Amino acid sequence: MKKYDPRLWIGALLVFGGVLVLLENLNILSDVSDIFWGAIWGLIGLFFLFMLLRNRSSWWAAFPAFTLLGLAASAFLPNSLEAFSGLVFFAGICIAFLWVYFTDVQSHWWAIIPFGILLTLGAIDALEETTGADSGNFLFLGLGLTFILVAILPGGKNRSWAFIPGLVLLVFGAFLTAGVVGWMQYLWPAALILVGGYFVLKFFRSPA
Repeated sequence: MKKYDPRLWIGALLVFGGVLVLLENLNILSDVSDIFWGAIWGLIGLFFLFMLLRNRSSWWAAFPAFTLLGLAASAFLPNSLEAFSGLVFFAGICIAFLWVYFTDVQSHWWAIIPFGILLTLGAIDALEETTGADSGNFLFLGLGLTFILVAILPGGKNRSWAFIPGLVLLVFGAFLTAGVVGWMQYLWPAALILVGGYFVLKFFRSPA
């Protein structure tokens, strides 16, 4: 059909790019390149999102859809919020994994792990960009919370094993953070109480 002629889309893109360059030359817009590519990624992302909403079983479409929409959103951020561009991009990919998880909370539980890891990396990047501080300690805290989510999100009653790596990573991350702020003397006994309490609770909740 003629409406799908590629010349139409190529021409429209050229006109769009020309208008953006003209507006930049008139000092009406800035960062035209980011706006142009952001619009391209956004349109392609919307196409995959349409495919996803049209057929929910095609969950694979969530990855290009939300990844490209996150990339577009990061390109549209103003210069004052540029430090959060990495977080916005990672958040798009995280939404894709979260979508996949909720399509089948029993068999797609694995999607929680990359969701938590990528969200942690995005938060660390934003924290370092805004404060300039070394926030690598928060990696272990984020990983610990990720495994806790594996255990407590819907369908997690069969994944109680995730509490063990979750608590270990949280304790380790807390120790690294406490070594900086001087809270080690309080967190060490608190960690013992939490881990010991978990095993005691498992004992009483397990069948005879």
